[in-house]
Amino acid sequence: MRHRIAVVGSGPAGLTFARVLHRHDYPVTILERDPTPDARPPGGTLDLHEGLGQLALDKAGLLAEFQALSRPEGQAMRILDTDGTVLRDWQPHPDDRANPEIDRGQLRDLLLGPLDVRWGRGVTQVVPGTRDGVAVHFADGHQETFDLVVGADGAWSRVRPAVSSVTPHYTGITAVETSLDDVDTRHPDLARMIGDGSLAVYSVNRALVAQRNSGGHVKVYAQFRAPLDWHTDLDPADVEALRSSLLALFDGWAAPVLDLLRRGTTFAHRPLHVLPVSHTWTHVLGVTLLGDAAHLMPPLGVGANLAMLEGAELAEALAAGPADPDEAVRAFEERMWARAGRWAEFTMAGLERLVSPDPTQALALFDGLQPS
Repeated sequence: MRHRIAVVGSGPAGLTFARVLHRHDYPVTILERDPTPDARPPGGTLDLHEGLGQLALDKAGLLAEFQALSRPEGQAMRILDTDGTVLRDWQPHPDDRANPEIDRGQLRDLLLGPLDVRWGRGVTQVVPGTRDGVAVHFADGHQETFDLVVGADGAWSRVRPAVSSVTPHYTGITAVETSLDDVDTRHPDLARMIGDGSLAVYSVNRALVAQRNSGGHVKVYAQFRAPLDWHTDLDPADVEALRSSLLALFDGWAAPVLDLLRRGTTFAHRPLHVLPVSHTWTHVLGVTLLGDAAHLMPPLGVGANLAMLEGAELAEALAAGPADPDEAVRAFEERMWARAGRWAEFTMAGLERLVSPDPTQALALFDGLQPS
């Protein structure tokens, strides 16, 4: 008997889950609130780790296609002092495939492939324990019933309340994102400073990070400790006022570093929220969570990787045709909680060191992560 399975959300977790099920000829309904794949900017770049995101793509039969799209050179990492002095300059070996980069949009399109997503299906509520299974309520007032609903709908998940009352809390650290286009042609000085991968500068409770994407696009993130409402007196439509406010926060830094903010186009406010490090829940028949919906953690290159591997593992467990799918879901949750808890603890400690009163903590963290 094939069970009626729905996954809510078409991010890396939901699409990997659906793609692995598809590979095993197991039907799944993908529900996504966005009306089209390109309704929102897909976000920046991701580094997919060999034992996590790349393993998930291998389970989906997509590893070779990923390798053709990814940017191994994007693993380069350069750290500057606030005066522009180069403190560290790590370059990957030509055959290094440990953590190559790929744009989120490219990864989404790779995973989408033949999948049939039901676009514009915003979920408002999930109600387990109904007579026919799990009821999914939509923004248009309709509802459908499934045997299993998998919440892969991110930080502010509409599925999570079916299993947990916990909501994300603010870390005290905010990121403001801006970007540079056609950087090699329009901003060659910044292109040289950034290099082939990422650039980071750390000071007391401040950080500025630039990451190359494909096609000469660069994402820039200003990170700092501030109240959640630090920007309420600023008009979000007034780009220059926000730019001035950011430049004041980073006053005294080298002019070439501050040019990353001076030449940015638009600015987006991205306060960093997390779920508790050991977020678990009492198992609920017919509902589970993946990725940020289950264990939202700081963006230190782990979240999407974990989410994809979780999606692949749960899909494989269900595609194996267990006599009791609920037992497979229970076993998956136990594995997920244990692994995610370790990574959540690591990333929270990492965030505290990267945006720290003592900027030498950031250097020490990166030094410890580099191969000897």
